[in-house]
Amino acid sequence: MSVEIITKQDLQAFHRQLLEDLARLIGKQQAEAPKKVLKSAEVRRMLQVSPSTLQKLRVEGTLPSVKVGGTHYYRLEDISRLLNGKEVRSWR
Repeated sequence: MSVEIITKQDLQAFHRQLLEDLARLIGKQQAEAPKKVLKSAEVRRMLQVSPSTLQKLRVEGTLPSVKVGGTHYYRLEDISRLLNGKEVRSWR
């Protein structure tokens, strides 16, 4: 059995490489996992509609939402269905 001596520089290089690998993996994971729910501002940008139009879609039940602490949240799946002309189901 041979013994290898690890220097401080070796340990620092390993540390840097480990951090780079973790950052790359986390970035890749975040890029692959889209958000499942969106806030009103994000939905308005996505649909290119005004706040009142988004409210109308919500009130009419065309685009259901859930209100948590004064903020409306919309499912990405529902927005995709709306854009594709498919029926959108309620959250309830």
